[in-house]
Amino acid sequence: MSQRPARNKPAEVDTQDGISVVRTVVAALLVAVGVAWMVVYLNVAQDGEQLTWMGDLMRWNFLIGFVLIFLGLALAANPATPLGRGRGVVVGMLGCFLIGLVWIVVYYMTGNDLAIPLMSSLGQYNLVVGIGFMAVGFVYATRWE
Repeated sequence: MSQRPARNKPAEVDTQDGISVVRTVVAALLVAVGVAWMVVYLNVAQDGEQLTWMGDLMRWNFLIGFVLIFLGLALAANPATPLGRGRGVVVGMLGCFLIGLVWIVVYYMTGNDLAIPLMSSLGQYNLVVGIGFMAVGFVYATRWE
């Protein structure tokens, strides 16, 4: 009877809890950078006078920001992160589902009279954002045990 060789855990994994600090930090940074990207665009670069390279991208800035946010949230669904294990999966899943639902409901309730800066700039793309949050919720749902 032969014994299996011991597997070495990656250096980024904390051996006590099995939580990857690197993956958790990268996921949080992606979400933070996505939010910061859109805040800078809405408050500084949208007028086209400052940060002209960013202003030239126009609505593509929203795509960049939301893709970074969704990527960070999906990366956090990995079992090596706190949101990817145990109750964190349920929190991530329900949180993303509810954010997506609330996003769409608020957009429909306010109609074209949007007083919310980000939503008024997105227009019909608010539906894509809401569905995007729900899609990330399904990523968490695949990790639910």
